[in-house]
Amino acid sequence: MNDLELYREELANCDAKITEALKERYAIIEKIMAYKEEYGMPILQPEQEEKQKKRLMFSLHNDRHRDEIYDVFERIQRNSKKIQARKLFDYNIVLIGFMGAGKSTISDYLSTMFAMEVVEMDQLIAEREGMSISDIFETYGEEYFRNMETNLLIEMQEKKNVIISCGGGVAMRERNVAEMKKNGRVVLLTAHPQTILDRVKDSDDRPLLNGHKNVEYIEQLMEARREKYEAAADIVVDTDNKTVLQICEDLIQKLLEMDENHV
Repeated sequence: MNDLELYREELANCDAKITEALKERYAIIEKIMAYKEEYGMPILQPEQEEKQKKRLMFSLHNDRHRDEIYDVFERIQRNSKKIQARKLFDYNIVLIGFMGAGKSTISDYLSTMFAMEVVEMDQLIAEREGMSISDIFETYGEEYFRNMETNLLIEMQEKKNVIISCGGGVAMRERNVAEMKKNGRVVLLTAHPQTILDRVKDSDDRPLLNGHKNVEYIEQLMEARREKYEAAADIVVDTDNKTVLQICEDLIQKLLEMDENHV
């Protein structure tokens, strides 16, 4: 056996060690998740992830392959998050609620923490149509837009472990709610009218609020939708005066409790 063959044999042995180490790591991830659930500990612990990154960067400080190793580590972390997500959510998470309730913010954070795909319904529809939501309303009318929402929810049934962030009016159609529940848990995010106004007052892409950006109008519109929102929801999460982390932890715990009650 020449030197090249020896090196290749060493490389194969190294790959085998990496494979076994990854199997062990992912098994430990599952143990940690089970432990947190058993003892009611917070599922989301972003500070722990930061500690891991700092330890790794410190250990690689003078290594000439630092960037390459760190790149691999980030992929390992991402896959660990996917394992956590699959263990927690064997379904889609469908976020509903009034505009400004926090659907986009919460979906982005959950995506970061669990490496889950996010489907922003308004954004995807706008991209497919090549125009803003306001322009779709003006050009084709609300009924056209609502039909596109329904079709997109049907399309999402081919997916699993996805966060679907719905536009404010999606849950007003009973057909839409039925489509959401076929492979998802419906999460209603709520906030006070003043909070909603503070969040959307600088946005020009809210066609239903054009010329009506005030607490009184928002309150009336929210009340008109409240009954259908609540009827559609599997769980309700208040977003007022909470950090994104607190909101997401509340959401996760309520989903876990819901699953336990269904066992």
